[in-house]
Amino acid sequence: MLKIKRLYTFILGTFLPVLLATFSVCLFIILMQFLWRYINDMVGKGVDLIVLGQLFFYAALTFIPMALPLSVLLASLISFGNLGEHMELLAMKASGISLIRIMKPLIIFAIFLVGISFVFQNNVLPQAKTKMTTILLSLKQKSPELDIPEGVFYKAISGYNIYVRNKDKETGMLRNIMIYDYSNGIDNVMVTVADSGRLKISENKKYLVLTLYDGESFENNFERKRIRNYNDKVSNRRETFSLRELLIEYDTNFNLADESIMGSRDLGKNVKALSHYVDSMQYKQDSINSVNAPNFITKSYKSLFVENRTYSNSPNIDERDTIFRQGFQHYYKNLELEYKLNLLHLSKSKTEDIKRDNNIELFRQNEMRNNIRSHKIQLMTKFSMAISCLLFFFIGAPLGTIIRKGGLGLPAVISVLLFILYYIIDTFGVKMAREGVWTIWAGVWFSSFVLAALGGFFTYKAVNDSTMLNPDAWKNILQKIMGKRESRNYDKKEVIIENPNYIDDIESIDKWQTNSNSYIKKHKRFNSYFSFWSKNFNDVELTSLVETMEAWIEDLRNSDETLIIGKIMDYPVIDIPSMNIFNNKALRYACGIIFPIGLIVYIWSFFKQRQIIQDIKTSQKINDSLKAELIKLKLNSYGI
Repeated sequence: MLKIKRLYTFILGTFLPVLLATFSVCLFIILMQFLWRYINDMVGKGVDLIVLGQLFFYAALTFIPMALPLSVLLASLISFGNLGEHMELLAMKASGISLIRIMKPLIIFAIFLVGISFVFQNNVLPQAKTKMTTILLSLKQKSPELDIPEGVFYKAISGYNIYVRNKDKETGMLRNIMIYDYSNGIDNVMVTVADSGRLKISENKKYLVLTLYDGESFENNFERKRIRNYNDKVSNRRETFSLRELLIEYDTNFNLADESIMGSRDLGKNVKALSHYVDSMQYKQDSINSVNAPNFITKSYKSLFVENRTYSNSPNIDERDTIFRQGFQHYYKNLELEYKLNLLHLSKSKTEDIKRDNNIELFRQNEMRNNIRSHKIQLMTKFSMAISCLLFFFIGAPLGTIIRKGGLGLPAVISVLLFILYYIIDTFGVKMAREGVWTIWAGVWFSSFVLAALGGFFTYKAVNDSTMLNPDAWKNILQKIMGKRESRNYDKKEVIIENPNYIDDIESIDKWQTNSNSYIKKHKRFNSYFSFWSKNFNDVELTSLVETMEAWIEDLRNSDETLIIGKIMDYPVIDIPSMNIFNNKALRYACGIIFPIGLIVYIWSFFKQRQIIQDIKTSQKINDSLKAELIKLKLNSYGI
């Protein structure tokens, strides 16, 4: 009987609940984005909740292939981040278990997800997309639920513009109504004004019944005026009524569109149907090209050159075309002006006919090529989307091992950024493939190549326990760049092997004060941009000052006086910027010329130099107080 190792059970038990939770969250977020995108097509249509429920159900099925890779990335980041944060990964590695072996059960599970994703996209996704798109199209075509506002003109009814000043919400009575009826054209506008009225929908929900009370109507008789003489006076019709009913065509029923329209598109086909369509369309295109190529030659110029040969036994008679034996220009010059014009008109007409026929054929060919490309893209996308689950796992698991942060904080941010990067690259590649700029396979698989490169890089760094991507290491680097100071923290030693030499330390401090004053005077003014890049960056004088100061600080750490230990902890840590890379003269000049790299380094060095000068001045003040304490200790040792 096959048994799963306890380690594998532990890893799967850690990963699967997180995957289920992240998948639910990711699918919910994508559904909310779908809702906000199509909210205007759903609200105000009076559609049953059953239809909206079907729409969200099919939308959820449609977005599963997109939510699954993102959830795998987020779950692997959180799982391995938690294992690293709780030192469980460290314990496994200390036991001799490699990272690849730890990841082995999840790699097998990710491969299983690839197969499930592909089967889902091939069998379930086409039908779900077809039904979702059909419902969306039907919602867009449905007339909105009638809700005439107060105080503004309502234009949602085709051919009518209705204005209502007030509405009684309890009785449903409309007050001060004005209706512009331009359903028969803008020249035959009929204006109706009424004191009040009621509005209802017919029983078959195809008409609006508007009952008006105490009003007048004005009609423009433009049609009758146009039939009669223009100078005849024809008055417009005016009618006063106490009760009138208007019947307005307005279909409020929800009619589901034909699914066959959407099912025939590339979104509604599986792998077999897509492959069959691509093969048949390519065969059809090749057949059309084999027929059109000879026809193009015949229509263009060959039909104009009809051979008129004179056959004779005499060898002196030339059997070439007799029309242009001496050239077309010679033939054209000898024609009369009328024949020249007729010939030019005939040529122009025939050229336009050929151009029109070729443009129509070119449009048909482009449509056919676009359909073939879209079907090929859809076919390859089913494979690339499934493979992305495995690729995202090889990004998330090693990255979680490196950053060692669990929870939904940092892993969620990294997951969103990586998925946005993947989505942008994938959209760009598919667009290039759809427009024919790139080949189909290059455009569709471009994002997968990028993911594979990132996954291989992160896996290599995680297996070799690299700290390059450790956030703590980057945090320290950024703190140094931003100028955050490192503090000293010394404790009084319980056992002192060698007592400090106070006399030598006092002499070192005096000498250091003199040298530091000289350094401050020399570097008080910062060099200009050109002199900065022309000098050598090895600051030997500053290095000597820092080494001398660290020497007496290290010696005074052996003191048994708490006051001395407290004083040396006040010294700032002078960080000498490492700029050895610019010691190469050619590289230094090149960086100085390149903008804005040279300017950025120059400004950073300026602030760094000011910081060092300030640290030296602070150290000088500490030297004075420390020297006074050392002198007191020395005098006390002599009994003075």
